[in-house]
Amino acid sequence: MNLAGKTALVTGGGSGIGAAICRCLARDGAHVVVLDLDADAADATAGQITDTGGEATVLACDVSDAAAVNSAVSTITARRPIDILVNSAGIAHIGNLENTSEADLDRLYTVNVKGTYNSMAAVIGGMKGRNSGVIVNIASVASTVGLADRFAYSMTKGAVITMTYSVAKDYIGNGIRCNCVSPARVHTPFVDQYLEESYPDNKAEMFEALSKTQPIGRMGTPEEVAELVAFLCSDAASFITGSNYAIDGGFVTLNT
Repeated sequence: MNLAGKTALVTGGGSGIGAAICRCLARDGAHVVVLDLDADAADATAGQITDTGGEATVLACDVSDAAAVNSAVSTITARRPIDILVNSAGIAHIGNLENTSEADLDRLYTVNVKGTYNSMAAVIGGMKGRNSGVIVNIASVASTVGLADRFAYSMTKGAVITMTYSVAKDYIGNGIRCNCVSPARVHTPFVDQYLEESYPDNKAEMFEALSKTQPIGRMGTPEEVAELVAFLCSDAASFITGSNYAIDGGFVTLNT
């Protein structure tokens, strides 16, 4: 993908899928702005990019704070327009309706839904003014199929998809494309932490069991998700908007 001359803002770029997206977009020529609540993690991602000849800028920001997001976007646009926004920042919760508290629900809504809204709202005016822009939101297969014990998480990721559709519809006449990527289980540090905390005595066995929930027989990698995102950000995908792409090893269609 040729993203030379483009500026891409990636939220949650400090780790996991977000970090892989940053590296992939930079490899394809974009100047990447790594935005993350964890400044050290964002610095690490930016260092990986610059060490391989890419261009990266770091901003520490809480996406749930609208004022902070607006300030970060203003800092970026004072130097260069934002051509691409990838909303990868997100948090998870394990629990069904009965063991999801109001505080749990609010916490996930604030980051996964409001954070995505804040970032899109901060960049949409600039994109509209230039009659050009690309937004890619990271959702989940949990937004389209029922997963056990993912009540709050599924709710928020469902909202991400419907926000994607709304933005694609409302701004198609302004040269702005908005799409969504929905991964199944991807091997990230979150998975390793979950196994360490929940199954300390049989991590390998549970890793294998989780891997086999994808019909293809393994988890995805952050890099595989990043390659799809890079395609959707590029001019090669100029005819694609308002779409949700499952990247799931067959999980959605072959498990039903």
